[in-house]
Amino acid sequence: MTNPLDKATSKAPPTLGEGCLSRYDPDALSPDDGTDFEGAAQLWDALKPVDEDESGLDPQ
Repeated sequence: MTNPLDKATSKAPPTLGEGCLSRYDPDALSPDDGTDFEGAAQLWDALKPVDEDESGLDPQ
């Protein structure tokens, strides 16, 4: 019997690790895989919580 997944038009990139430590191999990824995100730093700055020291609020 043939594997139905062999008919898929796209395939996941290679992975490293197993189980909950499984992750895509960064050396195997390319911009074609959607790994190029120029606005990542700006998005992170907009979404991360403000530190109490930076907010100007008195922590007491």
